[in-house]
Amino acid sequence: MPFPVTTQGSQQTQQLQKHYGITSPISLASPKEIDCILTQKLIDTLKPFGVFEEEEELQRRILILGKLNNLVKEWIQEISEIKNLPQSVIENVGGKIFTFGSYRLGVHTKGADIDALCVAPRHVDRSDFFTSFYEKLKLQEEVKDLRAVEEAFVPVIKLCFDGIEIDILFARLALQTIPEDLDLRDDSLLKNLDIRCIRSLNGCRVTDEILHLVPNIDNFRLTLRAIKLWAKRHNIYSNILGFLGGVSWAMLVARTCQLYPNAIASTLVHKFFLVFSKWEWPNPVLLKQPEECNLNLPVWDPRVNPSDRYHLMPIITPAYPQQNSTYNVSVSTRMVMVEEFKQGLAITDEILLSKAEWSKLFEAPNFFQKYKHYIVLLASAPTEKQRLEWVGLVESKIRILVGSLEKNEFITLAHVNPQSFPAPKENPDKEEFRTMWVIGLVFKKTENSENLSVDLTYDIQSFTDTVYRQAINSKMFEMDMKIAAMHVKRKQLHQLLPNHVLQKKKKHSTEGVRLTVLNDSSLDLSMDSDNSTSVPSPTSAMKTSPLNSSGSSQGRSSPAPAVTAASVTNIQASEVTVPPTISSESSGGTSSESIPQTATQPAISPPPKPTISRVVSSTRLANQSPRPSGNTATKIPSPVVGVKRTSSPHKEESPKKIKTEEDEINEDASCLDMCDHDKMETKEQLDAEANISSQTETVQTVASLQAPQKTPSTDLSDIPALPANPIPVIKNSIKLRLNR
Repeated sequence: MPFPVTTQGSQQTQQLQKHYGITSPISLASPKEIDCILTQKLIDTLKPFGVFEEEEELQRRILILGKLNNLVKEWIQEISEIKNLPQSVIENVGGKIFTFGSYRLGVHTKGADIDALCVAPRHVDRSDFFTSFYEKLKLQEEVKDLRAVEEAFVPVIKLCFDGIEIDILFARLALQTIPEDLDLRDDSLLKNLDIRCIRSLNGCRVTDEILHLVPNIDNFRLTLRAIKLWAKRHNIYSNILGFLGGVSWAMLVARTCQLYPNAIASTLVHKFFLVFSKWEWPNPVLLKQPEECNLNLPVWDPRVNPSDRYHLMPIITPAYPQQNSTYNVSVSTRMVMVEEFKQGLAITDEILLSKAEWSKLFEAPNFFQKYKHYIVLLASAPTEKQRLEWVGLVESKIRILVGSLEKNEFITLAHVNPQSFPAPKENPDKEEFRTMWVIGLVFKKTENSENLSVDLTYDIQSFTDTVYRQAINSKMFEMDMKIAAMHVKRKQLHQLLPNHVLQKKKKHSTEGVRLTVLNDSSLDLSMDSDNSTSVPSPTSAMKTSPLNSSGSSQGRSSPAPAVTAASVTNIQASEVTVPPTISSESSGGTSSESIPQTATQPAISPPPKPTISRVVSSTRLANQSPRPSGNTATKIPSPVVGVKRTSSPHKEESPKKIKTEEDEINEDASCLDMCDHDKMETKEQLDAEANISSQTETVQTVASLQAPQKTPSTDLSDIPALPANPIPVIKNSIKLRLNR
């Protein structure tokens, strides 16, 4: 596209713009009147969602950070006196609180927490931060919920200061004093620092670099607010589950701003979807050319690091040491996000043509109507405190299960909903805290076969083994911490989820299902501070969006019936049609710009639409060690499509149904080696499996979990084997019978 370089002013603009990004801008066009009108409409649409903070609240945050900054200065002076530093040094020793994340970017929402960094001079140790500074915070009457996580990958002190949640990291610089005008972007500050200090500094350095690499900060902030809200509403905002986190979305928006430096928010939102719906992944997104600082720190470089070549959606942080912020992205999560980009492009095309309003972009799709088959994961613990720890661990490992599922040769996509939900109690009389996640499944279209069996047993077992192993090694495991998994059809979800989550109301058969009622207080959606996807729905959006699924927008007057994991039994399976595919073509008729790339590798195209006739699932007791396999769950799935783990061999299904056998799960079945696909199953076992319409049963045992002789996954390579002490383990066998 030719640049409109016709005046001296625009020539000067072009000279200024060349410093932003690694390529020339796509367009230098200035905004038109219609763009300004659309931007104001965008602001009006965003306001009811609570993405803007009131000036009074903002001033309160500034006041709190000022108090915290003064506390840091007092504390460092006290430490300096204890360590007998000269009085002249003590008076000017400094110390400072820096912020990063959404607050530093200027896009924080109402009630959001603050990410902060305490920077201290060289004579202040990390141990001082977690002892004397911790004690100093404890004495402040405004400080509540104070807790230190010293052994974390990035050590942190968490607290609530006058109602505002704050996470404080610590970095000790190799400086005698900390000046007030310190610029953390200076790479020389990293010299002679330990790796934990470098990690702690990284957040501030990346945030500051992003703000210095965008042409117009106000346009960047408004665009980022819109994109973050859109991502949360569409359930693709979660770094830990393999989608994108806040810093990754910020870098994508920043790259869009670099390519359209004079555009305002309404145009930038549209261009965002244009650029990244057509981006040829796995080409990396870079905000600046990587620089080498000769500090021998590991940086993202696929030419040097073979593992970096397998990253599917690399978005590279601009500060040294450059890292890929999206290493958790899998084939499935990337497929989901690219499809959402395409749909966002189609909607914004309509908005620019005045055929739709901005509210349409923020309508939340119904995840629970999107797929026909789901895996439900349940995590439970005896106390609320243990539940928080247990849920955090389980959630951090779900991406391993997703990666393993999508390697199954019959599974096209495994889509985990980032939102977790309270689960019904297994025993109403027992104190128990339960959380569940839902994974939508799309199966491939099968050819040259009438029937096939998909065995997900090993995927589930390797996942649960990984979680238990990590819990034991980190000394957080308690005897009543449990994980369960079950296969659920779309029509059965109403038995587990609250009514306000399932928007589309249908009549469901509850024959043969024992129901337990959730208390009204248990219907609150659980949230994670870093990856929360719970977004308030405005009244105006509810009027224009009948498919709103935020949960908080709809009434909670009546509790939802739900079934426990152990009671989902004998639900009659019915013939089902082809599941809805997530692929839909967007016209993009108003978009014709070419997108600059850094490489020419083709992106992975979505697999074809699957066809499924009937599903049979069963959950049995399996107490054996997993079969060794080097091609199961890998941390970063290879971008080469076709490296799929084979599933069960195809089997002929009995043409007529026989009555359900109540004693299918007996002592012999519990000893059956589910994981050995090379063994021939007996006729009785095949008949029993074919005759069960859909049976799910969870069995709790106390078993000694022995470590496999061969590590089945690259994810487990750095995790020691499980100790031989007995622990409660829920073993799941999920087998699906698919008919064309």
